[in-house]
Amino acid sequence: MDVNGVGYQVFIPLSSYDHLPPAGSKCRILTHLVIREDAHILYGFARAVERDLFRLLIQHVTGIGPKLGLAVLSGMAVEMFKACVVTGDIAAISKISGVGKKTAERIVVELKDKVGVAAEWEASSQKHGPSPGDAQLHDAVLALISLGYKQADAHKAVKVALDRNAGPVSAEALVREALKLLA
Repeated sequence: MDVNGVGYQVFIPLSSYDHLPPAGSKCRILTHLVIREDAHILYGFARAVERDLFRLLIQHVTGIGPKLGLAVLSGMAVEMFKACVVTGDIAAISKISGVGKKTAERIVVELKDKVGVAAEWEASSQKHGPSPGDAQLHDAVLALISLGYKQADAHKAVKVALDRNAGPVSAEALVREALKLLA
C-alpha cells in the first residue's frame, strides 16, 4: 500500500482481498501491527469483524499466531466461523488449511465463551440465518444463558431436550425440558 508516498507491505486474508478496489484507487484498510524482534508486520482487514476475530484468535488461543489467524480468516467467513465455534463443529474448523483436529478443539474450547453469546444473537438475526428449528434451539440457549447458566451447559441441555422430542418443539418447551435436565 502507498500511504502519502510511503509503501507498506500489508498481509491480508482472502476475505479482505475480495473487498479491495482496483489498483491505484483509494481504499481503507483496518490494520493490526505485530512487533517481533526482527520485524514489524502489518496485517490488514477490510471489515472490523475480521480484525476483531483475528485479534481474538492470536491473543486468546494457545498456539495460534498471525499466519494461522490469517489462514482461518481466509478459509471461512467470520459469521460461519463463529457459528462453528458456538456449535462445536470441530470437523468444519479442521478443514481450514493449517488447522488440525487438536487446534480446532483448542479454538472451540478457548473461544466458545468469548464468541458464544454474540454469535448466537448474530446467527438469529442473519438474513440467511438458521432454519426455524435452529432458531428455536438458539432462542432456548439464549434464554438459559440469560438465566445464568453457562453457554456450554445450556447448549448441551437444549440439544438433549431436542433429541428427546421427535417433532417440532417450541423454544419454551425446550427451555422447560432443559431446566429439568439442569436441575
